[in-house]
Amino acid sequence: MDAGDEDYDYESLGANSTMSQNAMAGALAGIGEHCLMYPVDSIKTRMQVMGTAAISSQGVGESLSAKMRGQRLWRGVYSVILGAGPAHALHFATYEFCKEHFHTVLQRRAFSKDDNLNQVIAISSAGACATLAHDALMTPFDVIKQRMQLKDSTYRSVRHCAQQVYTREGFKAFYISLPTTLSMSIPFQSIQFSTYEWVLHMLNPGGTYDPKSHVVAGAVAGIFASSVTTPLDVIKTLLQTRGSSKDERIRQCSGFREAAKLVHERYGYSGFFRGYKPRVLTHMPATAISWSVYEYFKWFLSRNN
Repeated sequence: MDAGDEDYDYESLGANSTMSQNAMAGALAGIGEHCLMYPVDSIKTRMQVMGTAAISSQGVGESLSAKMRGQRLWRGVYSVILGAGPAHALHFATYEFCKEHFHTVLQRRAFSKDDNLNQVIAISSAGACATLAHDALMTPFDVIKQRMQLKDSTYRSVRHCAQQVYTREGFKAFYISLPTTLSMSIPFQSIQFSTYEWVLHMLNPGGTYDPKSHVVAGAVAGIFASSVTTPLDVIKTLLQTRGSSKDERIRQCSGFREAAKLVHERYGYSGFFRGYKPRVLTHMPATAISWSVYEYFKWFLSRNN
């Protein structure tokens, strides 16, 4: 096979790769993304929890280096490993399938003469569908992760945390934040996928496998998407950690509107951007890692087949 054939195979990989290849590549990308940036994500969670003092950008670095020595920032990482693999496998497999399907349907029905517009709509819609599948599976693991990330967490293990949350708050505690999670994740993923595909097309119009363009496009997509959705992430964190709070009003928060009202009352509009810097610092490299690993394994698996 010459270089031209390899370029063609990779460029059309979304259509030609199997669901199992997309799922495997997605699982490896998800585990790598979450694990590598987990300590920074722990700091973000602690900054967003109401009742904690705000940490400056300098304090983020100091907190990271201090806590890394004691390994406290890695608490709950096994929850991510257990959930991220299957959730991201489902996420990327759904994305690839829906992207090709929606684009084909839009072209067949002549939705628009502008194929670029059809592509954007197909990508955004596929991102939304992939998010629904991902979050339905990942949300309980995310609840456990954030409970264990709290500074005063006393849970001994992922299993112990899950048992305690279920015993004290019931099954609904694992999904109380799902509506908020979806209201954040759907625009986040739609923005991320659209931005990634657009930047990638600008940097690599030929569609060949190019690690540098995947890294840059992923980083830009991560910055943009995480910046826009930070207020929703603050509300999601409040709902997912409410059972561990000593504040009775926080413990009684039952949904998106009540949580948003509470954040605004206590911190004003700036409260919706608590943890903004570590969130961006998490998602910029995490998204770059995720897309790079995913694109590499798609190329690798397709080439070997």
